[in-house]
Amino acid sequence: MPAAACPAASTASARAPLPPVRALLRRYTNTGEPLSCEPVAQGLLNHGYRLATTRGDFFLKHHLDGDHATISRQHRATHHLQTLGIPVAPPVEDTDGGTVTVIGGRYYALHPWIDGRHRDGAQLTAVESLRLGSLLGLVHTCLDLVMGAEARRPPDRADASGSARPIPPARPGEAADPADPTGLADPADPADTYELIGELLTLARGRLPRRAFDVLAEHRLLERRDLLERHAHRRPPPVAEPATGWVHGDFHPLNLLYRGAEPAAIVDWDRLAVQPRAEEAVRAAAIFFVRPTGELELAKVRAYARAYRCAAGADAAELAAAVHRVWWERLNDFWILRWRYQLHDRRADPQFPAASALAVWWTKEYEAVCEAFAG
Repeated sequence: MPAAACPAASTASARAPLPPVRALLRRYTNTGEPLSCEPVAQGLLNHGYRLATTRGDFFLKHHLDGDHATISRQHRATHHLQTLGIPVAPPVEDTDGGTVTVIGGRYYALHPWIDGRHRDGAQLTAVESLRLGSLLGLVHTCLDLVMGAEARRPPDRADASGSARPIPPARPGEAADPADPTGLADPADPADTYELIGELLTLARGRLPRRAFDVLAEHRLLERRDLLERHAHRRPPPVAEPATGWVHGDFHPLNLLYRGAEPAAIVDWDRLAVQPRAEEAVRAAAIFFVRPTGELELAKVRAYARAYRCAAGADAAELAAAVHRVWWERLNDFWILRWRYQLHDRRADPQFPAASALAVWWTKEYEAVCEAFAG
C-alpha cells in the first residue's frame, strides 16, 4: 500500500475522495512523513482518518460542510477553551499559523491524535454522571466567555427561517433540525407529523422482504400517532426569549473521549452555535442515560442535572421548560426511520429500539423526568 493511500473501510468511505496527505503535510512543520492513513469515522458533516507519520499519529478531518470562516471560528473556540481548562483537541497550526488547509476546494484540518474511549451512561457511576453535568455546564459558561459579545447577540431568526434541508440530523442520536442553526424553530406541528407518519408507514409496509425492523417500525409509528392524538394539546408555545448561549451543538457519547474515568477530549465542534443551552443539556442526557429498553436512568440524570445547573447557573424553571420542548421534539421525531426508508442509510438502525421506546416511556413518566432534571 502506498504510504499516503487510505484503504476504504466501508462503501461510504470508498466513495469519499482520498485525502491528499503528502500535499497537506507539506503545509506543516515537524509532522514527519506519512506512513498510513486509515478511515476512522465518516458522516454527513465530515470524514475522519487516523494519519500515522514518522513523527506520531494525528487525526485528519475532511470537513464536508461549512466554509473557511466558520471552521476557523470553531478552531479558535477550541484553542480558547483549552486555555480555560476544557478538555479539547485544537487543530495543529500550519506554517502560516492557520488551521484550515484548502486543497482542491476541500477543507482539511489536522488534530493531535487522542487515545481514549467512548463511554455511555451505563458505564458511568453516579459520581461520574455528576462530573459529566459539571463538564457540560462549564463548557457553556466558558463558551460565553470565549465567544464574547457574539454569544449575547440575539439570534437572527431570519437567517434560520429558510427551507429545511431534505435530510435528517447528521449525527446518530441527534434530534435537532440541522437547518435551524439557532435551535429556535417553532415546535413541531402535529399535522406535519401525521403526514410524515403516513409516508413512513407506506414505506415500512412496502418493504420486501419484510424484516423484524419493519414490523417494529410499523408498530412504533402507529403507537406514536396515537400518542400525538392524545397529547397534541401539550404542544409547547412558540419560543419567545429562551435562555440562549453558545453550545457545542452535538454533545453525546461519540463526541467525548475518556482516559480511564476522566474526560480526555470533547471533539467534533461542527455544530457550535447559539441555541437554548438547557435543551442541549436535556438532549445529551437523553442520549447518555437511555437504557436499551428506552428508559432513562433517572438517578444518574438527577446527579447530572443538578451538577449542570450549578455549573451553568441555570435554574429549575429553565430545565423544566427544556424538558418539555425536548420531550415534544422526541415525540415528533423520526430521523432514524427517515434515514432508513428515505435515504436508504441503515447506520442508525441499531439505535431505533431504544430511541423509539424512549418517547413512549418519557410520555408515561413525564413528571418523574421533569423532577429528575428540575427537582
